[in-house]
Amino acid sequence: MQITDLLKPQSILLNADPVTKADAIYTLGELMEKGGNLIDKGEYLTAVFAREESGSTGLGDGIATPHAKSGGVKEAGLAAMVVPNGVDFEALDGQLSRLFFMIAAPEGAADTHVEVLSQLATMVIDPDFKEALIAAPTIERFLELITAKEQGNFDPSVEGFIKTAEDQKVTGITGAIEAKATEAIEKVAPKISVDNPHYDVLAVTGCPTGIAHTYMAAESLERKAKEMGISLKVEKNGASGVKDALTAEEIAHAKCIIVASDRQVEMARFDGKPMIQTKVANGINKAEELLREAMAGTAPVYHASQSDKNGAVAAFDAADNFGRQIYKHLMNGVSHMLPFVVGGGVLIAISFAVFGIYSFDPNHETYNAFSAQLKEIGGLAMGLMTPVLAAYIAQSIGNRPALVSGFVAGLMASNGGAGFLGGIVGGFFAGYLVVLLEKLFKALPKALDGLKAIFLYPLLGVLITGLFMSVIVSPMADINQSLMDFLKGFQDSNPILLGLVIGCMCAFDMGGPVNKAAYVTGTVLLGEGNTAFMAGVSAACIAPPLITTVAVLLFKNRFDTNERNAGLVNFILGSTHITEGAIPFVAKDPLRAMPSMMLGSSIAAILTYLFGVQVPAPHGGFLVLPVVTHPFLWVLAIAIGSVVGGVVLGATRKPLSE
Repeated sequence: MQITDLLKPQSILLNADPVTKADAIYTLGELMEKGGNLIDKGEYLTAVFAREESGSTGLGDGIATPHAKSGGVKEAGLAAMVVPNGVDFEALDGQLSRLFFMIAAPEGAADTHVEVLSQLATMVIDPDFKEALIAAPTIERFLELITAKEQGNFDPSVEGFIKTAEDQKVTGITGAIEAKATEAIEKVAPKISVDNPHYDVLAVTGCPTGIAHTYMAAESLERKAKEMGISLKVEKNGASGVKDALTAEEIAHAKCIIVASDRQVEMARFDGKPMIQTKVANGINKAEELLREAMAGTAPVYHASQSDKNGAVAAFDAADNFGRQIYKHLMNGVSHMLPFVVGGGVLIAISFAVFGIYSFDPNHETYNAFSAQLKEIGGLAMGLMTPVLAAYIAQSIGNRPALVSGFVAGLMASNGGAGFLGGIVGGFFAGYLVVLLEKLFKALPKALDGLKAIFLYPLLGVLITGLFMSVIVSPMADINQSLMDFLKGFQDSNPILLGLVIGCMCAFDMGGPVNKAAYVTGTVLLGEGNTAFMAGVSAACIAPPLITTVAVLLFKNRFDTNERNAGLVNFILGSTHITEGAIPFVAKDPLRAMPSMMLGSSIAAILTYLFGVQVPAPHGGFLVLPVVTHPFLWVLAIAIGSVVGGVVLGATRKPLSE
């Protein structure tokens, strides 16, 4: 695919005269629409303006590259505009922008498209090429210059800037001489060799969309490093994934790391290395300055936070182990799932607390239409928990093409009774299935990349994942039912034994199948009139998030900022019976967190049963205290369990300074 395949004549405007930055963007948007690249111009332009909010795409030196990925884009494309007198585009160097390339990429754009767009982004950095485009008298000449640059025939030293057939013959004659000269220069310039196998400087570039600035910064740094005789490797965090990933060995031997990025990149791998952190725009405009600082040995040493060290997953490192990969994928699912749990759970709790625990039932005297609506909305949100979890586990593994397969897997698990565990299994299966399909179809022509992403992967992924889930759902549902039957047998047992079993089950997987078995059993028994059993279940489910709150308050120096903030939020989540807020703590440090929470939950449940507390509501946490028998004792039981668990969790962690 060539750049001119994406840049159509009708999408080019010479001698434009926009008055403001917004005018320039709107004009480019109209050009993009004329090229037939947009489904919804408004949606696409909204994404472009949102990108500008994160930092101007006015690069300086008269160049601007507004761009965005959006669902409003039908197919990847370009639009170009020349403004001879310039327009204030809030460029980083304060100069007026004269040459514009607008880039549009659809959600899930094929790698081929992104690479072509990135290629253009690096080409416009060449000042001779830029000026030639600005001076182009016609659209035809504009396109000819781009084609020549792309084919290696652009040469500012020849008349018209484009090599003729005769020029190319001369080039062929002198090529050997130039090669020898290059060889001679490289003999005295620092480079990667057997004797010097490591790079002086490593760099990471990334912009919010990963389309243009990522590669422009990389090109600028690489070009300047070559001029300065510095051996450099650049990792590009682009829209199509990570290119030229840095290895652990390269990082260990580098003198300095330059991170020129406006998007999140994996940082823990750079712990203890001199590092320069800056905007991606500085990688484009201040490459020489950054490289000089890197080689001067004055860059500060980067120290990763404890959470970075514990949770870091370098997905692009060949030495990365499988366990860490699994952790990363799982946490991607959990992080996307939690908002559904929070929103839905709190709405259900409000319904119960304000209007009564039976207010949603049309046949009950306390029925309230608004309460029923709240419960329905909350239930729908909670019902999406497992599908979203599975979808984003799959997306983390197989990127966007795996999203639909993962969602279907989670929905089948949820509807079939396989629950949380079924969603996890289905999400991992869907993700790795798409990875396998990508390898199987790798031999297909590049021209079919778009077809693969929007047709083959979703079709085969959903089909095969659906067949797989249809096989495993029933056995997993049977396992859940067996756990429920097991628990029912304990309802009349000794309160200490019952509380111990309930506490360990509720804190074991916090929202998973074991936890859900206890919760559903409590709900079933509640319908049979046993309100005591649910009291212990609720206490055991409330305790884990509160344990994290106690731990971060009493042992501040043993938790990083993110953990402390999460612990405080968990007070609200725990108080409303949302256990899942504690999952990140367990996922990050299971050997300490899980036993602490099982201990605290067990104590809370045991004391609840010993105090004779009864809870007639299946959800709501402390919001349902008005309908709880012995509410003070119930809160006391939960508080004691939470404090004990929190102290154990905090005490077993090492201070961050160690």
